[in-house]
Amino acid sequence: MRIKDWPAGERPRQRLMAAGPGALSDAELMAALLGVGRAGEDAVALSRRILQQTGGLRALFELPLADFGRLPGLGQTRWVQLQAALELCRRYLRSTLEREGPLTDPGAARSYLSAQFKSLEREVFACLFLDARHQIIAFEVLFQGTLDCATVHPREVVRRALGLNAGAVILAHNHPSGVAEPSMADRALTRRLCEALSLVEIRVIDHLVVGDGAATSFAERGWL
Repeated sequence: MRIKDWPAGERPRQRLMAAGPGALSDAELMAALLGVGRAGEDAVALSRRILQQTGGLRALFELPLADFGRLPGLGQTRWVQLQAALELCRRYLRSTLEREGPLTDPGAARSYLSAQFKSLEREVFACLFLDARHQIIAFEVLFQGTLDCATVHPREVVRRALGLNAGAVILAHNHPSGVAEPSMADRALTRRLCEALSLVEIRVIDHLVVGDGAATSFAERGWL
């Protein structure tokens, strides 16, 4: 049976409009996005099967196009749909931060930075540059590394912060291993960056390490 032949109260799109997206399962949300299934398989059944085969939403969204296209019922168009949805989420989080004015909620920054990093397979180091009132100036990835490290040059961080006339920064990097526990090298680097930036009166508000779960905050641990 096609989804359009289901009772209205059971169709994913109608349920979303009536009860909100939180009432839908992962498979139903994905079906609402994809719209249609394939011969012999409605969109919900297709979504449920694909999520089971790939191991869940994160694994599905991280599939490269070549692997995605090998899954029955999927292809280039649907890969583009999912990647566009993911990028819209990232941009929504960014616009939310910018709209709220001065950045006073560390949770909002954590959500945004986690969304930027979680799908990356290599370590990157980035900065969220803020003005003196803690309003966002820019978010930039400054260094890209290997599977387990990225070489960071404090001089370049200072140069870019001065170029943007930043008054404060939030440092961030990911651990592709999924473990968000900062290493001794991470702590040493943070000290060097704090010292270098303090010389030009730029404050380091936080350093976030992003893994699979919640990001680890240096500020919350009292390391800044």
